[in-house]
This record gives sequence, structure tokens and C-alpha cells, in this order.
Amino acid sequence: MPELPEVETVKRTLNYLITGKTIERVQVRLPRIIQKPDDIQMFEVLLQGQQIETIERRGKFLRFVLTDYVMVSHLRMEGRYGLYSSEDPLESHTHVLFRFTDGSELRYKDVRQFGTMHLFPRGEELTQPPLHKLGIEPLDEGFTFEAFRERIAGKKTKIKPLLLNQEYIVGIGNIYVDESLFLAGIHPEREASSLSKKELLLLHEAIIRTLSESVEVGGSSIKSYVNGQGEIGMFQHQLNIYGRQSQSCKACGSEIYKTVVGGRGTHICPTCQPLKRKRIRKKSEK
Repeated sequence: MPELPEVETVKRTLNYLITGKTIERVQVRLPRIIQKPDDIQMFEVLLQGQQIETIERRGKFLRFVLTDYVMVSHLRMEGRYGLYSSEDPLESHTHVLFRFTDGSELRYKDVRQFGTMHLFPRGEELTQPPLHKLGIEPLDEGFTFEAFRERIAGKKTKIKPLLLNQEYIVGIGNIYVDESLFLAGIHPEREASSLSKKELLLLHEAIIRTLSESVEVGGSSIKSYVNGQGEIGMFQHQLNIYGRQSQSCKACGSEIYKTVVGGRGTHICPTCQPLKRKRIRKKSEK
């Protein structure tokens, strides 16, 4: 958390708030947030005079496209950006400040301190960590059924961990994997290789539908997510299965249960998502 819809919402909000602004100076108050370059003072100096041309997203990462550089930012658990007047008092857990020439200030806050920032010359960010191994974008035109099937079909891995692997498909975190698998009627522990073409079609459609609907309402404000203007998302009110353990399934009335799949808390409806196992033939049938 945040996942693709939340990062997309932050991207859109920041584009509205800070595109076209010029950075006057930068203050880093927690050095470990800055992963590249190693020299924190160099990070601060290189950003001086840079204009923010646009904010883009790659998976769960934000890309601040500047005049000469690209800053890649990952919010991790609880990182958030907010626009303030430079005269506003600093709030707790404010770790990086970007002062603009118009007197406004973009501030990065992070209670858990897990967020990261990398600075690259433009054009180099996509060929180096942390973006160089990311998979296909599920909301791009290139996310066709054939592209999806090529990444997923035939893999012996359980489908949920496979969907969470950012080297295959980016941006789909725990919430949206559970929701997509529920809509497709697929148990999270099914091996990807066991899925039929029809099931893959349903899953492909479910991923696009779930992410698109969440983006439309600003993502899911579970835990502490807010966008760049302090506003919460609303998709948590539309969740079919995530976080609804011990409640009745909206589709069939069965009790939703929670288990662990691939090390992640996982919500399942036993009726809508039956676990189909391969039938073992008896000796008499051979």
C-alpha cells in the first residue's frame, strides 16, 4: 500500500498542483530516503533550478520528469506528498522539502520511513534499478489478452504470488489481486498452468475492471492513504472480498475466510472461488 490506483491518483493530483513550478532549493532531513546519488548534498544541488515538466507513473513508482533529470519516488507503506506554503510550520515526519520559486513547498512525509527517492539524468532511469525489471502495465494499451497470457500461462507458480510479482505485471498489490481473483472466480492457490483460456480471459478482464474502477474513485484509503491534497480514496466502500473475512459474500452469501498465500493475507469465498485440484487417476483407470 499504496498500489497502482493510489499512486495513479497521487500522480494526477501532483500534476495539477506542481507541474510548471521551478525548484529553488531542496532540504533533505532524513538522508536514507535518498538512494541515488550517495551524496545528499549533490541531490540537493542538482535539483536547484529544475522545472517540473510532468509527473508520470511506472508501476507503483512516481516519475518526476524535470528539465534535466528524473526523480523516481516510491511511497512504500505510508509516504505522502503535500503542497504547503513555505511559511507553514513543519509537521512531524517531514523528511524532504522542495521549495519552489513561487513560495510554495512540496513536502514529503513518511511515518514509517520506508520511502525512497532516486535521481537520474533523463533517459537513464528506465535502464537501472529500481525500474529496469518491471513488467507490463495493466492499464496501458499494451496490456492485451495475448500479452497477459504470455506472461502467465504455463507457470507452475500459484496465481496470487505470480500476480504480485512486479516483474510480470506491475502495480497490482494485495488488495487488487484478491479483488480480481474473486471477480474471475479463481482460487488464489491455483497454479497458473491450471487455468483455462476462459479463466485467463476472465482474469484479464477482472484486473482491468478492478484497477480502472478504483482509479475513478481515487483508490482505496485503507490504513493511512490520502492523495496529494489530503483527500481519501473511496474504493474501499466497493470492495467485494478484501478485508471482509467472516462476512457474507455479496454474490453467494457464503462466509468469506482469510488465510495466507505466498506470505500475504488472502481473502477467499469458498463457493465463488473453489480450489480445483488435478484428479489423480487410480491404477485401475490406467
